[in-house]
Amino acid sequence: VQTLDKIARRIPLKKGDGPSDEVLECALTALSSKIVNKCGNQFADIAARAIWSVADFERKDVNFELVKVTGKVGAELSDTRLIRGVLIEKDISHPQMPRTIKDAKIAILTCPFEPPKPKTKHKLDITSVDEFKKLQEYERNKFEDMVKQVKATGANLAICQWGFDDEANHLLMLNELPAIRWVGGPEVELIAIATKGRIVPRFEDLTADKLGKAGLVKEIDFGTSRDKMIVIEDCENTKAVTIFVRGGNKMIVEEAKRSLHDAMCVCRNLIRDSRIVAGGGSAEIACALAVSESANMVKGLEQYAMEGFAAALESIPQALAENSGINGLEAVTQVRSMQAAANGEKPYLGVDCLQKGSEDMREQGVFDTYVAKRAQLLLTTQLVRMILKIDDVIMEGDDEE
Repeated sequence: VQTLDKIARRIPLKKGDGPSDEVLECALTALSSKIVNKCGNQFADIAARAIWSVADFERKDVNFELVKVTGKVGAELSDTRLIRGVLIEKDISHPQMPRTIKDAKIAILTCPFEPPKPKTKHKLDITSVDEFKKLQEYERNKFEDMVKQVKATGANLAICQWGFDDEANHLLMLNELPAIRWVGGPEVELIAIATKGRIVPRFEDLTADKLGKAGLVKEIDFGTSRDKMIVIEDCENTKAVTIFVRGGNKMIVEEAKRSLHDAMCVCRNLIRDSRIVAGGGSAEIACALAVSESANMVKGLEQYAMEGFAAALESIPQALAENSGINGLEAVTQVRSMQAAANGEKPYLGVDCLQKGSEDMREQGVFDTYVAKRAQLLLTTQLVRMILKIDDVIMEGDDEE
């Protein structure tokens, strides 16, 4: 760990400047072994910009709930994009309502567009046409009052958690009030955070100061399919972002989501601690050399344990080399001798997995976060210590003799 502290390099991070090249290289390193590696640069940029949008640099923390990752089967991986706002899998409720609303003032409602009903069980008997017309008139008046209450606040878009029938939908269209219905609870909360609006449980509580604001709300469709989505962009709160993943099939989309999460976790680690170490197994080899050097100063059985720990550290770059189709033992021996000859001055020399002809991981742009590397070494060591404390193992199914 002391060697890691020594070889780690701190990179400057500023919110206004956006993610630096080193941040993108760390994210790209995490994506290099994933199925999305052909679009690695694009995905690394999307993950870094998403984290930079929601990060709290003062507290050095990232709220992942502000980043929504959603996917849709179709198109290509390269069509994945970052939306600075909210994306919901809904459509405008009426086909004659406008599909694009600029400078949207959004009423976020959790109350249904329907006449009030008794809480207890009730039964209504209609015995004549006049009674039916009275009921119809009553419902129509109630719908009109609800629409007027929403319009009076200056709202030009209604987002409702509950549904409404065709009559209410028709009245909303006549009053030029576009609406979106059946929006889920988590999505309603995310819209409220993004637009800085208030969730209103009753029409009577709706006022102009509780409206959410967005620069653009539009409905998008996907070719010949009937699937549609609503995009809410240029929100008041720029900290809420959505990553819209595309892919040829469901497996690709889900794998892309997991890959993006890994890349975002790397960027989050850099927010917490901006130190980085060179990748390609260079950090493990540098630590192995330091442990071997310390082992020479220790007497007794502890020396064998330390030598074994150093050998275990070298098994990581060896496995890395073998997975890349290189002779693992030969590659690790070469890098170790190069680092030893430099007397610790070149801890950035690692296994050339990409076979570019250079062992310098800085030139190849292969970096790991210090936080992750330190946690890996400490947790694996702790796990081995726990296993060694076990003095007996009881196997299921053994016959007692």
